[in-house]
Amino acid sequence: MRLNLKATNITLTDDIRAYLEKRLQSLDKLISFDDPAVMVDVELGCTTKHHQNGDIFFAEINIHKGKDTFRSVSNRPDIQSAIDDMRDEIAGKLASRKGKLISLSRRGGQMAKALLRGGYDGMGYLGRPAKAGWKYMRRLWRRKETIDR
Repeated sequence: MRLNLKATNITLTDDIRAYLEKRLQSLDKLISFDDPAVMVDVELGCTTKHHQNGDIFFAEINIHKGKDTFRSVSNRPDIQSAIDDMRDEIAGKLASRKGKLISLSRRGGQMAKALLRGGYDGMGYLGRPAKAGWKYMRRLWRRKETIDR
């Protein structure tokens, strides 16, 4: 992982840096930070210099891995809550991507299993059927098996 950290209108203390790294380590189960292809850009800062209250702190993260890019921005009254909110939002996006990849591999396995069983002969469209579509295809396979006997 390559981490680029930028501070805007604030001084970056060791406490803030340690807090940020602790929060980013919890994302390790969703994306492998050991991979050198993963680049993480984090920007922490204050939106204005003259305001004293309100949502004036922001935390922004961009994660690049290959062709995939994930981005999250959060504005909060203090920097720690902005980091927490940013982390929760990016974790949701990464979990969604991981779930889609797992689902895609499972669908591929189902297709391979169906092909090994001898299905899809003359069935037409090979795209992704709905869940009810699988039940329909099973009925076709059973009907075909009874005809072949």
